[in-house]
Amino acid sequence: MRSDEIKHFYIFRHGECPLNQTGHIQGQKFNGKLTDLGCKQAERVGIILQDKAIEVIVTSPMKRAVQTALIAKKYLAAIPIMVDHRLIEVNMGVVEGMHISLAEKKYADTYKHWRSGKLSDLLTHFEHGESKAQVRKRVFDALEHYAQNTKYKNIAISTHGIAIAQILQYFGIKKTNIPNGAVLFISYNKPIWNYEGFVE
Repeated sequence: MRSDEIKHFYIFRHGECPLNQTGHIQGQKFNGKLTDLGCKQAERVGIILQDKAIEVIVTSPMKRAVQTALIAKKYLAAIPIMVDHRLIEVNMGVVEGMHISLAEKKYADTYKHWRSGKLSDLLTHFEHGESKAQVRKRVFDALEHYAQNTKYKNIAISTHGIAIAQILQYFGIKKTNIPNGAVLFISYNKPIWNYEGFVE
């Protein structure tokens, strides 16, 4: 791939939503919209992206991710928004909707390994839920599709904290708490993915 064919990906976490405020675990079951602060965070994403020549936004199907994408799009050209289920929030199984403090008590060992960020814990999951390894595989399946099978060179992705954390871990970076509205920049120069950093 020539240097002018390098693909640029701007991957952002959705803005804040109500369960982010209360400390409850959302997962896929709770599909709320953004708070007022979340809307402002989405506006900030749009401002960050407005000079990046974005050609498409690909979003998780969750309302919080779609709403963030729609708000950010106001700062961009007339570009399409596409939904890709591979970018969806992690399925947290039996702890979805549970307060973090209760999950820490009731599923102490599993929660400890889930939060560790160690490679040895990638297969950890809650009952009826997904592992981080499963999340990473589907997220990179999506990224590689847009990198290899589309003509877009500057792509924005609206997704979730766990997805971004797994992208970072692919690069050997341990960061489990991704702020709402954070924008990660990575690039693809076939067949290599490159970490470029967070965009402010």
